[in-house]
Amino acid sequence: MKILITGNMGYVGPAVVSHLRRAMPDCLLVGVDTGLFAHCLTQANLPERLLNSQVFADVRDLPAELFEGVDAVVHLAAVSNDPMGGRFEAVTDEINHRATLRTAELAARMGVRSFVFASSCSMYGFAEGGARTEADDLNPLTAYSRSKVAAEIGLGEIARNSQMTVSALRFATACGFSGRTRLDLVLNDFVASALKTGRVSVLSDGTPWRPLIHVNDMARAIEWALLRRDGANFLAVNVGSEDWNYQVRELAEAVAASVAGTVVEINKDAPPDRRSYRVNFDLYRSLAPAHQPEVTLAGAIADLKNGLAAAGLKDPDYRSSQLVRLNVLTQAIDGGSLGTDLRYTANSSDLGSIPGFKDPALQTREAMSG
Repeated sequence: MKILITGNMGYVGPAVVSHLRRAMPDCLLVGVDTGLFAHCLTQANLPERLLNSQVFADVRDLPAELFEGVDAVVHLAAVSNDPMGGRFEAVTDEINHRATLRTAELAARMGVRSFVFASSCSMYGFAEGGARTEADDLNPLTAYSRSKVAAEIGLGEIARNSQMTVSALRFATACGFSGRTRLDLVLNDFVASALKTGRVSVLSDGTPWRPLIHVNDMARAIEWALLRRDGANFLAVNVGSEDWNYQVRELAEAVAASVAGTVVEINKDAPPDRRSYRVNFDLYRSLAPAHQPEVTLAGAIADLKNGLAAAGLKDPDYRSSQLVRLNVLTQAIDGGSLGTDLRYTANSSDLGSIPGFKDPALQTREAMSG
């Protein structure tokens, strides 16, 4: 089985590559990424050493021949959160929506059998009442969540008009340590803040609901989706666990309980945070009983504590570091190596000008040689 993984050099990609290499050791794994965050490593070795090959390309420009002989596509490539989506709204639609559909159309045309799309529960937006099911109305509130909704609609049409099985995995909010850990995610930020400042500052009143899932459990869900045989040519499913529906203040309190001496600060006078939703995961539990989330909240916090310590996180001002992805893009744009369309500029022909980034061809050879 040959699997193409787009956006593999982000936060989730290293966990996916590692899991698929263990679970499906004979598969051919090919990564496709621009390398924007290649240097944002939080582990000693390149995650790409586990791939058979790494292609450096913009997901907006993939050629049809890249899909020759490919059995399945795992599509992770995206402008990946609300702050980046807010700053780069048009580009977010271009990449997350239009490039996703172009990628899926090419895959279907070239005979790819399975297409797994990393979607998001954030498309439920603000949802009062009970936990949201796949049949409930969507209420996307941000450029990021709107792009995911539009992509799902288009993917459904592609699936109905082709022989390709499409799985849209509506993931809960990602958390946990990865080979390229991000600290612009709620639980990850709380743990880093507790370790470096002794405080967890909740900017809202702490009442909004957030479902969470560890990146390792995201990888297990992707494995299931690659191999699912339930007969549905298009499936949109919430991926997570009922046990992981938490209010933000509960997450802060759990981190404080794990990191001795941590003080929780909640802004009780903050305006309401409209991004609040609980999610029902019954469908995923019924379809994938052997691939249910295994990591607990306590386990995720411990994983982050140990991983960040091993990675040498020292700076209390970590929110200004490359572990916050918007900072990486801003630095590259300000330095002239990246345009506001998130494409490399002529000034980036020497990739050594990009902070921390090596020649990608050299990096690929290093990865493949182990």
